[in-house]
Amino acid sequence: MTLLHAFLLGIVQGLTEFIPVSSTAHLLIISSLLGLPSDARTFSFNVIIQLGTVLALVAFFWKDIWLITRAFSLGIKHKKPFENLHARLGWLVIVATLPALIAGFILKDIVETMSEDPLNLAGIRLLVTAVLLTAVEYFDKRTRSLESATWVDALSVGLFQVLAIFPGASRSGATIAGGMLRGFDRPSAARFAFLMSAPILLAAGIYESVNVVAMDGTSVFLPHLITGFVTAAVVGWLTIKWLLAYLGKHSLYVFALYCAVLGIFLLISRFL
Repeated sequence: MTLLHAFLLGIVQGLTEFIPVSSTAHLLIISSLLGLPSDARTFSFNVIIQLGTVLALVAFFWKDIWLITRAFSLGIKHKKPFENLHARLGWLVIVATLPALIAGFILKDIVETMSEDPLNLAGIRLLVTAVLLTAVEYFDKRTRSLESATWVDALSVGLFQVLAIFPGASRSGATIAGGMLRGFDRPSAARFAFLMSAPILLAAGIYESVNVVAMDGTSVFLPHLITGFVTAAVVGWLTIKWLLAYLGKHSLYVFALYCAVLGIFLLISRFL
């Protein structure tokens, strides 16, 4: 892997982590096109740059995260846990995090087995994402704002987030769909989904990073890790900003079409 490879993969990670088109599938595809081996070093690199997009998420929503953390803590201290919106959001984050956390622990071995043919599964998951995005866009009423969020909404996002533990699934696609099925408008669904998924993204990134650090030779390509991490963080921040503005005026159909075309291409390519 060269620094140029690291830069390109960082761009791909930053773009596709938040746009509902599956970052895992795109990293696999680009790595294959660049001729990068599917070894422990490439795996460790992909894990580290994912933390770059987590940093982008925290940086973009830092004010919300600070207000939620502060209100949540004060609510417990004053024995008024649901006193305001931000205190309530703190509890909703916990509700949304639990399903994926529990499912990830229970299904860990199954997911690892499924990862033996990631491109094939990625194709299937992309087609599922295409159908899901089309369905929620077609049937959703899109009338609610973030202020009306309830524990049922958080549970919906949390259950849809379970889909993202499988290789090739789009986390943002699943969680945004979960929010839209509850009647949120597109920007609110995306904002709610990103806030609800922040802890699980951070936990997964840290967990995998601990394993990566223990791998032999990780320190050898530290410049590549830094390049990919920083690139993913910067591009990820810009992508979130663009996506929230885009969803205010446009539908999800373009992402659904893209996922369908790419999914079909991946599945056909497995037989060529």
